[in-house]
Amino acid sequence: MAEIIVVGVDASETAGKAAQKAKELAVALGAKLHVITAYEGDPVTVASTASERAIVVGNPAREAKETAHAVAQGLSQDGLDVEPFVAEGNAAQAIISHAEKHGASLIVVGNRRMRGVARVLGSVANSVAHGTSCDVYIADTTD
Repeated sequence: MAEIIVVGVDASETAGKAAQKAKELAVALGAKLHVITAYEGDPVTVASTASERAIVVGNPAREAKETAHAVAQGLSQDGLDVEPFVAEGNAAQAIISHAEKHGASLIVVGNRRMRGVARVLGSVANSVAHGTSCDVYIADTTD
């Protein structure tokens, strides 16, 4: 069975950089690459202020699926086995669960929200690094 690398992505530029690093590692190691996008929320959300109320209709599951497929397609090259996946729930937990379920040897995440004031709010990378039993590569996605 080939080694599996899991990369967590969303539609951000920083996630794209982490995905590129995961691709480089997968090619170098001859590993399969699993691209996973997590989503939370209902298709209908009610947003309101003191004087206005709006109903926002979306489809988080569909949007996550489109993101995972687009990123996976962008990483495809001859000889690299890339598969997109979608999971409902918290991003860090979805990545960890997927890695455990599939026996991944490495998780790749970007370092967004690991510096400055944003680190107080927490980051996916920090949560993944502290919550998984496999190796974690935190890609530098800053410019």
